[in-house]
Amino acid sequence: MPIMSESRGFGPISVGGGWLVDEFLFRLLVDLEIQKAQRLRYSVSVVCFAVERSAVEKGQASESTLAEHIIRHLRGTDAVASWSQGWLSLLLVDAEPPHLPSILQRLTTFLETAGWSAGGSSYPGTATRADDMLRQAADLMGKAKGDGGNRLYVAS
Repeated sequence: MPIMSESRGFGPISVGGGWLVDEFLFRLLVDLEIQKAQRLRYSVSVVCFAVERSAVEKGQASESTLAEHIIRHLRGTDAVASWSQGWLSLLLVDAEPPHLPSILQRLTTFLETAGWSAGGSSYPGTATRADDMLRQAADLMGKAKGDGGNRLYVAS
């Protein structure tokens, strides 16, 4: 699994999967991708994703195994960050909001017994900065969790 972070530098080019990055680099990548998307006119989406704490405690899933699974099923242009709060963020390049449910369904197939919650945001639809996209996605992830989990809410 390729890892990029401020302290380790860049890893090798990803083969058939996304990148695992730290929080700082994730925000930077989202902002840079938005700048490119403004010029080239494409969508950028961010998804915040959490697995139920009980599933993590029972060993059914962990942030690291979840990140490894997700990385393998993303494109080389996408990135995943594991946050200190215990959830993941996905940067999905050229992914429009209507595509997010099918992308998430593909990524959650191995979580058969574990509950999960997710929230999504996109440029240009709902936000123009990384911080705004992350805030929207995290808030919607919290709403999905509060509404019983196993669902994705996307900002509109």
